[in-house]
Amino acid sequence: MAPTVSERVRIVRSEQRYHWRNEWLTSHQSFPATGNFDLAANAHGLLMVHNEDVVDAGEGFDTHQHRDTEIVTWVLEGTVVHQDSEGHSGLVHPGLAQRMSAGTGILHSERNGAPRHERRTLHVIQMWIPPDRPGRAPSYQEADIRAELERNELVTVASGMARYRDETAITLGNRYAAFHVARLDPGRAIRLPDAPFGHVFLARGAVRVEGGEADGDAVLHAGDAIRTTATGGQRLTAVQPSEVLLWEMHAGFA
Repeated sequence: MAPTVSERVRIVRSEQRYHWRNEWLTSHQSFPATGNFDLAANAHGLLMVHNEDVVDAGEGFDTHQHRDTEIVTWVLEGTVVHQDSEGHSGLVHPGLAQRMSAGTGILHSERNGAPRHERRTLHVIQMWIPPDRPGRAPSYQEADIRAELERNELVTVASGMARYRDETAITLGNRYAAFHVARLDPGRAIRLPDAPFGHVFLARGAVRVEGGEADGDAVLHAGDAIRTTATGGQRLTAVQPSEVLLWEMHAGFA
């Protein structure tokens, strides 16, 4: 028997995510990422880390190492100060897409750029996928896409897929994945791309999604996600001003 729409479209509510906290960080993790976890075993498609972090002013992650990982950072509020061992540095703010390819190995740090006395938190989403082959050279890329996000449609932010080569803002070292973002006014809608795996995260607002529960509709609120398998075409309609983050993946971990 073929799976129903609701079996192919799984809703993960905000409170179902893993939660980790210390003195300066609150992290809600769509996949368990804090501690000694097998990231590949817990992945959906190629997406193995999807953390929503709130970082106190002046705090952050000191210099640490990554290898053979494509890391995409999307800021919702505040500013990330980035520095790495390849000489890249910069400020990542809302509407500026950032990708760091760890490749054969890279050291980097990332911190809330606000001074401690200002008490301004950083609200950021960080996402990891593997490269499509190991041993790439480390690299870094960023692009300001604030103008594109005003279109009320799905914007291809990062991709390694040939079909998006002429429209992606930044490239990924994986030819089977694409990351899209849509900022939608109430009543505006997008459709999910057809793909073996999809991950939709609602960063803010509220959207109605077709086929979300018992083959009917469901409403997602900020922090909610849907994981799709072997499907696409479902319509997401904004109920409130909303920001949707979407991964389209045409491969998974073997």
